[in-house]
Amino acid sequence: MNMQWSLEQLHLFVSVAEQRSFSAVARDQRKAQSAVSSSIALLEEDLGVSLFDRSSGRQPKLTEAGTALLEEAREVLRQCERLNGRALAMMRGQEASLRVAQDEAMPYQAVVESFEALAEQFPSLEVQLTSAAQGDVARKLVERRADLGLLFYHEQIPEALERRVLGSVEMVTVCGVGHPLAQQTQVNCQQLAQHRQLLMSTQSSVYPGSEPASPQVWRADSFYVMAEWVMRGLGWAWLPRHVVQYPAYQNLMVELTSEWTPPALIVELVWRRDEPLGPAARWLAERFAVHLQAIG
Repeated sequence: MNMQWSLEQLHLFVSVAEQRSFSAVARDQRKAQSAVSSSIALLEEDLGVSLFDRSSGRQPKLTEAGTALLEEAREVLRQCERLNGRALAMMRGQEASLRVAQDEAMPYQAVVESFEALAEQFPSLEVQLTSAAQGDVARKLVERRADLGLLFYHEQIPEALERRVLGSVEMVTVCGVGHPLAQQTQVNCQQLAQHRQLLMSTQSSVYPGSEPASPQVWRADSFYVMAEWVMRGLGWAWLPRHVVQYPAYQNLMVELTSEWTPPALIVELVWRRDEPLGPAARWLAERFAVHLQAIG
């Protein structure tokens, strides 16, 4: 079979499948609706299958073959973005500047030490670092207001982004040194439920351990605010190990051995698929992964 289909036809196929409208895609692409329909028809002819059931009403509906081929088409387009991005990176060489967006709860010491090493390795590099809430980090990348993102894993990230796991940060159960639970060598669920719990509360609620284990709960949108509350005896909390290890908090919190602790925070590196990481960005990612391992 002689395949004559084009990348533009694949792009139109994916767009129509996602928007479920030939006319909407035609408006977005500034084409006549007949041109979009004709391109899809030629693609179907080349592939030898019908992609849309046009008799199902006003909205085009994917056929069984269309559903099966949709993800294949998306992957071909993703590979093209990677190819263009790799070529662009080769043409550019070392980046002149690097804009990094990080989740505001990212391990402070690992970030600082990684950037300190980056300054030595790439002395002429211009750097901009911004801290933001989890969802805002991904948004900055999508809107091209950042080149590199550091965030904690959650299932849904925008389609335009690539991700890579760098490491993890353990969650621990803690209370203040003067808290009644501090005298226990090990605590169970019933004991935890008898005392106020301090919980992370964010708009996106993507951090592990967002479900309360106690009927009495106070919430904050910062792990560091929660740590301040813990030290003042206002309750117990699940905190990332790097927060508990922060120098200002030494000897002011007690780590409790508990049968109920949330899973670790998975730290991910995120970037745009069509703009692959340059040498400085890749080097920074490796340094950050090393510092994350040291936290554990």
